[in-house]
Amino acid sequence: MKLGILFGGAGEEHPVSVKSAQEVAKHLDPAKYDPIWIGITESGAWQLCDGPYFGAGRPAILSPDRSKPGLLILDEDRHETIRVDVVLPVLHGKYGEDGAIQGLLELSGLPYVGCDIQSSAVCMDKSLAYTVARAAGIAVPTFWTEDTLPERLPSPVFVKPARSGSSFGVSKVTSPDELPAALATARQYDAKVLIEAGVVGSEIGCAVLGNAGELTTGELDHISLTHGFFRIHQEDSPEDGSENSTPVVPAQIPDDARKLVQETAMAIYRALGCRGLARVDMFLTEDGTVVLNEVNTLPGLTSYSRYPRMMAAAGLTLGDVIDRAVALALEGR
Repeated sequence: MKLGILFGGAGEEHPVSVKSAQEVAKHLDPAKYDPIWIGITESGAWQLCDGPYFGAGRPAILSPDRSKPGLLILDEDRHETIRVDVVLPVLHGKYGEDGAIQGLLELSGLPYVGCDIQSSAVCMDKSLAYTVARAAGIAVPTFWTEDTLPERLPSPVFVKPARSGSSFGVSKVTSPDELPAALATARQYDAKVLIEAGVVGSEIGCAVLGNAGELTTGELDHISLTHGFFRIHQEDSPEDGSENSTPVVPAQIPDDARKLVQETAMAIYRALGCRGLARVDMFLTEDGTVVLNEVNTLPGLTSYSRYPRMMAAAGLTLGDVIDRAVALALEGR
């Protein structure tokens, strides 16, 4: 199977994507896949690469023309077409999880791993995700956008870009005089800013795999914090751990709470129209309420990422996850 693997990207999570692609490369079964590595530079240029790294790659683009599908390799006076059977977009954040790349893949007619345009866009915009989840009966934080802010805010609140990932641009605000700087920081990543009331509880994650029917979940994880708040991918060397957080897998919570969190994660996944795979992050409060935090539709697949760690704890290697995700992408095609 010719598996087109997109990595890099023009968003702030470019370095994380490259690390994810390098981890994917270690777990691809060469008896099953002929990988085609398609790197997107930070400036947005596409290249056919020899592996999950950038070098003297040849310019290449995915054809949006269904009558001439595949990867177009561009030379000065001619082009070459390479067949692609299915695409694995190892892209995170902007242009990877927001429906942009999914739109191109839909135009191309190529099957691809992960959520479709609509669910990607909704999950990426936290205010939209909260609105849909709340309508489905799922607890969400109290939240506002800049144009709906009340005169007085509770303390603390978290100010974040509405459509970004990995804690980029997120600030914790405990007094009114901190708000302007927090808003300015968030605006560096997105024109739309979300302000949400802090939720007192444990941060629990759930890895989900599947389409609309039967879903598989990994072991839950629990983010153990010493201080501050969880800021994934903000460390200088995340492979060596974080200064304030440690993921605990399996999460040390009672069995009834574990079942409730897994059921809530699957309900959120279905309500938001997810397919393929996603990581659902939630808060578990002291009274046993499960509150949605966010949904990552193309979660990190690095050596230190939460999604593969949770799946591995449930007995599924990253290779197993890739196999299942590719099969799900081809389902019904």
